[in-house]
Amino acid sequence: MPGTPLPLPPDAVAAGITISPVDIPVRENRTQPPGVVPSEDFRACHALRETHELSLWGNLDRCPTLAESLEFWRGNQYEERHLFLASRDGSPAGLCSVTLPLRENTDTAGIDVLVHPAQRRQGVGRTLLEFAEALARRQGRTSLDGYHEIPLDRVGTDAAMLPAKSGSGALPLADPATAFASTAGYTLEQVERSSRLDLPVPSGLMTRLEAEAAARASAYTVVLWDDQCPDEFVAGFAALKETMSTDVPTAGLGWEREAWDPARVRDEEATMVRGGAQSVVAAARHRGTGELVAYTVLNWRPEVPGSATQQDTLVAGPHRGHRLGMLVKAANLGRAQARWPSVRSVLTWNASENQHMLSINIALGFRPAGYEGEWQKRLG
Repeated sequence: MPGTPLPLPPDAVAAGITISPVDIPVRENRTQPPGVVPSEDFRACHALRETHELSLWGNLDRCPTLAESLEFWRGNQYEERHLFLASRDGSPAGLCSVTLPLRENTDTAGIDVLVHPAQRRQGVGRTLLEFAEALARRQGRTSLDGYHEIPLDRVGTDAAMLPAKSGSGALPLADPATAFASTAGYTLEQVERSSRLDLPVPSGLMTRLEAEAAARASAYTVVLWDDQCPDEFVAGFAALKETMSTDVPTAGLGWEREAWDPARVRDEEATMVRGGAQSVVAAARHRGTGELVAYTVLNWRPEVPGSATQQDTLVAGPHRGHRLGMLVKAANLGRAQARWPSVRSVLTWNASENQHMLSINIALGFRPAGYEGEWQKRLG
């Protein structure tokens, strides 16, 4: 934790609220296996996260596992991460976090606030947000980013909506998280749609989609790998991930292009393995040049055996129009069903304005599950 502890406002102290940094066990080296026992405060934060996910979704499909959380909050050379636990009268009341990019986007900070359901509307959330914003400001950050999700069944058909600044998508004004962010001076920059795909995909549908994509992609071959990119492709894979950092729609969030190289890819892969997550990747390779020009990733955790998550999907600009998005997605879903037979659904997220990728997902059978708001606050 940089610098001296930040003071709490008098009304928070009077209400019995305390905020303390959460101890994250240090990993001695990059290849150290998992097994370090997290602190009591860290476990309390994880329990708060699980309680929140269960109350919102009724399951833990979107919730990081304890091992994943531990690896994430250790941070790395690309991002500094700070986690804080709020207590009230000796019991966990909520948490807040601040993430600080170190290579690119060094004027930004990621802000997250979560309050135990029994402690809401009692000033805990406001205190946590002010604490996190003060830390970001002290670190010289002038743009704050945050997000939250809303299940589809909590969005009424006649609800008053707050439109995203991007012009695509909206969130219900009556949602508590929407109201909280708006009142705190955050602007809704972008809305993403979360979608769910039931597995297995009907074999006839998959065969048809793969055949249609292959007919348009005769100049390309599909390369598959599990968990670790083959050495011969890692430089090209890093280049695609760098392109991914700015080619996806980001509305007015203003993200800078990230610098990816093989070392950064290997660092990400090692973190995934230490956190207990597995991945399957499908990439399209141009026959003429041998370059990787598209890719897609699926992740799975043994602790959540019935659900996988669809992560990045990208087709490099010069190679669009050849159905490569469908080609790699279909191939990767087939690989995932073979490797993880317990998986019964896949979750994914797409910007509301990314109609092309949404159309691919809809063709595969993805259906709306909810919405995610991407918020931003500029500090004066």
